[in-house]
Amino acid sequence: MSDRAPARPAAPRARTPILAVVLVVSATLVGCQSPAPSSAPSQPREVPTVAHLDPDLLGAVRRATSDAAADGVRLQVKSGWRSAEYQDRLLREAISEYGSAAEAARWVATAQTSRHVSGEAVDIGPTAAVAWLSEHGSVYGLCQVYDNEPWHYELRPDAIEDGCPARYADPTQDPRMQH
Repeated sequence: MSDRAPARPAAPRARTPILAVVLVVSATLVGCQSPAPSSAPSQPREVPTVAHLDPDLLGAVRRATSDAAADGVRLQVKSGWRSAEYQDRLLREAISEYGSAAEAARWVATAQTSRHVSGEAVDIGPTAAVAWLSEHGSVYGLCQVYDNEPWHYELRPDAIEDGCPARYADPTQDPRMQH
């Protein structure tokens, strides 16, 4: 989550060193990024950014990843589950970058409201994967939630039959983000 004004690029800038790891999903690779752990995991399934995702969300991402690969698109989970401590750190950095908690809230949720902390959100990349999932995501119940974060997806099971609901402009418009 970043960007101060519409004139700035939509993609967030890297805030912290990250460790790229790979999760094998139905013979397809899903890249995952998370803050560097103190020691590298011995197996991909131990990576907290994926291991702590809601099982239904992870299943939907796996199915979408497999189908995207069949279309020649490599879908990557750029960010999944986050610890409360890491989310708090992202928020502090955003407040410092944007100069106020109100502006930072457009891009970074609190640990208490973040769907990443609860394991209910994933950030997808690269751009081709975001475009693919934007077109096909509802088939899996995967929906974009915010206009200002096209890479952010959450599981909305009703979307499979009803399509994805309208997006919020940014997290400050999402009633779930209110304390």
